[in-house]
Amino acid sequence: MSSVVYESSVTAVGSQVEPFLGHQVMILFGADSPPELHDISVLHRAEVAEDGPRPGDTIHIGGADLEVLAVGDVVRDNLLNLGHLDLKADGRTEPKLPGDVCVPKGDLPLPAAGQRFAITRRGAAAAGAGVGGGA
Repeated sequence: MSSVVYESSVTAVGSQVEPFLGHQVMILFGADSPPELHDISVLHRAEVAEDGPRPGDTIHIGGADLEVLAVGDVVRDNLLNLGHLDLKADGRTEPKLPGDVCVPKGDLPLPAAGQRFAITRRGAAAAGAGVGGGA
């Protein structure tokens, strides 16, 4: 059984997101982020914000399920405080930068407004309130 530790709805996709995807990078920010970040970001609004990703978790976005391989030291705080996440499909098991979330090498999906962005964790209850749910 998987628990949802973070879940949001995509509110907008910036005009520069697709070129970044060509470099296996997706940048997410909360919908209330400064306007100068909107062109490069997938904007989203959180509904569940119990925890950030950990290795072994699954990120669900744009119809894809991506295994988390590595997480930098500032990822949890950035996600919970700013809705910010740097998703990199580089296959690394150690993050290169403190804000990186590494997933297997490959193409990242282009999400659309209205789609779900979620992080699920197997086995353990979600941090805090123990929000249940599947992927």
